[in-house]
Amino acid sequence: MTRDIAGDRDAFLAGLKQRPAIMGILNVTPDSFSDGGQFDTLETAIEQANRMVDEGADVLDIGGESTRPGAAPVGENEECARVLPVIEALAEASPVPLSIDTYKASVARAAVAAGASIINDVLGLQKDPGMPDAVAETGAAVVIMYNRAVAEPDLDVMADMRAFLDRSLELAEKAGVRRDRILLDPGVGFGKTWEQSVQVLREQEALAEYGLPVLIGLSRKSFIGQLLDAPVGERLVGTIAADTISLMKGAAVIRVHDVAEHKEVVTMVAALRGNANG
Repeated sequence: MTRDIAGDRDAFLAGLKQRPAIMGILNVTPDSFSDGGQFDTLETAIEQANRMVDEGADVLDIGGESTRPGAAPVGENEECARVLPVIEALAEASPVPLSIDTYKASVARAAVAAGASIINDVLGLQKDPGMPDAVAETGAAVVIMYNRAVAEPDLDVMADMRAFLDRSLELAEKAGVRRDRILLDPGVGFGKTWEQSVQVLREQEALAEYGLPVLIGLSRKSFIGQLLDAPVGERLVGTIAADTISLMKGAAVIRVHDVAEHKEVVTMVAALRGNANG
């Protein structure tokens, strides 16, 4: 079966206008901060993907390199070896669109060729010079995330976020990426103090000025642990609380590990926001 990449992309983007979407996290890595090593075989990855779809995931985000602080870099060949068999298998059978979580242009191209229709770049098109062209030429939708190398406590994080996203959108425009295929992510936890992570969520509405869908990824993040004094495995309630507020502030997508619980959240919030079919 040849996956209809354009159809997947357009259905995903159109759906965001109806109700918020749930992006299920599928890390096929040995060292991700929350679930590293749990789904790093093809069999366990497919089982988890199917479980998340059954629980209500609207899209699956597949990653082959941990982005946690201090994680060892992964080469392009190794990253492809991890993610491509999973994407190919899911492209044959999964009813939901697939996303590749990578900042490398070559991996993104290979993933789209294998069946992904969304590129989730945690470095906002600014790490690999070839990424804007890869997005444009594959026709994939793209998530542009605001990221920083290190946290600076005295930084005006909102001004810095705008400057970063403006640069990313400029790169996308120059490459010919269609604006109606772009989503923005404020990058909670990436190169930010926990106070700055809270601030970008508290002031999330500022992203509305771009007129683009907003993706929020804060599942089990360290700022929740710091606020609640909770280890990774005990951050579900904090995650749900923060995701609920983000959804009420207009988030179009939430990226989560715990799909079933967030399906109930999205259903309730969609009704409260006026999208009763959620």
